[in-house]
Amino acid sequence: MTEKLDAFFESIAWPMEPFPSYGAFHILYTLIGFAVCGITAWKLRKVSDKAARWILFSVGAVLILSEVCKQLFYYFAIMDNRYSWGDFPFQLCSIPMYLCVIAPWLKPGKLQRGMYSFMVLYNLLGGAISFTEPSGLLLDRWFLTIHACLWHMLLVFIGLFVCFSKRGGDRKSDYVGATWTFIALCGVAFGLNCFVQFGLGEHMNMFFVGPGDSPIVVFKQFSQWFGWYVNTPIYIFAVCLGAYAMFVLIYWLQNKKLPFGKKQAVTQL
Repeated sequence: MTEKLDAFFESIAWPMEPFPSYGAFHILYTLIGFAVCGITAWKLRKVSDKAARWILFSVGAVLILSEVCKQLFYYFAIMDNRYSWGDFPFQLCSIPMYLCVIAPWLKPGKLQRGMYSFMVLYNLLGGAISFTEPSGLLLDRWFLTIHACLWHMLLVFIGLFVCFSKRGGDRKSDYVGATWTFIALCGVAFGLNCFVQFGLGEHMNMFFVGPGDSPIVVFKQFSQWFGWYVNTPIYIFAVCLGAYAMFVLIYWLQNKKLPFGKKQAVTQL
């Protein structure tokens, strides 16, 4: 069985010259993909709760299946039958794979809405930003490039669908719930990083919160100058700030007013 899997993934490990950033493919794929995701999510915004649950669950199942294939591809075709802990599926953009198969079946409440809001405010933001700096999408293998481009476009669809259907991301309390979800996931990611680095002697930096240096532009420099323990809170704050900007935009578009406007005075009679 192992030999057959090895042969199969070696057979599809076609090398390629990565598409240039802001070249024809990158621009067209981004524009057409965003348009398709937006139109589809808008048309599905009024589906029943049952249909919405199955839409999200189905997308999550597709993400899980594709991630299993990617992990096997790395193991057999890239890492020569060694597991790549640095590619373990627990990055910020990996989380919808789990939430899409869990959140729809939870009882409606703060936990479910916090997960939904996380997929709007953090994952939609992350998916969209990845197309502005596409070095992590336009890779040197066809399989990995196709996987990365489709994966992050699905994140855009998930975020827009949850947003348009008003299941998360548009209430004043949604930002708090989404951010607590993010902070909790950062804690889990840091624990995994420490276990793998100090327990197994392998490199892992999920969510880029340390104890390894961040590979992200600007934050990488902070890590090298001041250490990961200084960079990590700055990075977490920056991500939360970006998610808050996303929340303000969504709230304003849906309510035509800002969430931090002046409160009306109460007149005592």
